[in-house]
Amino acid sequence: MILTVTPNPSLDRTYEVPSLERGGVIRAGGERMDPGGKGVNVSRAVAAAGRRTVAVLPLGGAPGALVADLLDAQGIKVAPVPIAGATRSNIALAEADGVLTKINAPGPELSAQEQELLFQTVRAEARDTDWIACCGSLPRGLAPSWYAELVARAHAGGARIALDTSGRALLEALRERPDVVKPNAEELSEAVGRPLATVGDALKAAEELRERGARAVLASLGADGQLLVDSAGIWFGTARVDVVRSNVGAGDSSLAGFLIAGGYGPKALASAIAHGAAAVRLPGSVMPTPDDLDPAAVTVTSDVPVDRELKEPVS
Repeated sequence: MILTVTPNPSLDRTYEVPSLERGGVIRAGGERMDPGGKGVNVSRAVAAAGRRTVAVLPLGGAPGALVADLLDAQGIKVAPVPIAGATRSNIALAEADGVLTKINAPGPELSAQEQELLFQTVRAEARDTDWIACCGSLPRGLAPSWYAELVARAHAGGARIALDTSGRALLEALRERPDVVKPNAEELSEAVGRPLATVGDALKAAEELRERGARAVLASLGADGQLLVDSAGIWFGTARVDVVRSNVGAGDSSLAGFLIAGGYGPKALASAIAHGAAAVRLPGSVMPTPDDLDPAAVTVTSDVPVDRELKEPVS
């Protein structure tokens, strides 16, 4: 069972549009409303794979009630933390050529009492849990060290932690040795303070995060593939994707695939890549089912192409 923690969830509205025209009237060809937030998406991907999951998240106001209803309709157990503020609402505009424009609201501010209740809820729900996935940005009121404290508390209870966040929150959490961190290329570059132009650059950055405390690093390089660096070795993988419809939640689906497959080694990396590739072929933030996966399109190797230039370099 995989428990997810999303400190700053959202109600996400995704519109499929032919193209963006600033100042114009755009008619959407498709519309979706989904529960959002990186941890929420991980739970949705785990549930779509037919596995058990519990989503711990602070919820407030009408948007929060709708998020809970939408998750319940997908068969996901929700462990809500009631808050005084309203859950944020986000908007995503998905163009026909695959370009995505997102408008993310800041979210409510959590009080000290609400923060402690969030910790307590994670502890209460963490029994019989294989992994705890802590994901996304921190809402107002939570210090950058909040994830570090959560990792420390979870480890004290014997749980394994997967962490998907960025900036100072990621750096501070490293000292508590999360079992795996999952940065994308931009987050990886920000964490080490230098640009990434090649797969080798990304590899060196991932190794640096391990030196700082991460037990394993699952680095998503977008269209360039994924890297896994842990105590057992280094692996690089890619997948063939013919048509990209939306990359919303693709990284979250990838993390779910990694944890579903055990969260360790090249088989887990292959599962992560297969789930991420399947997600980008689907509209909006739809999560892939096993029928959507194409394992034959995935290639994983320990021969990392360190000199390969990234198609999407990070400056």
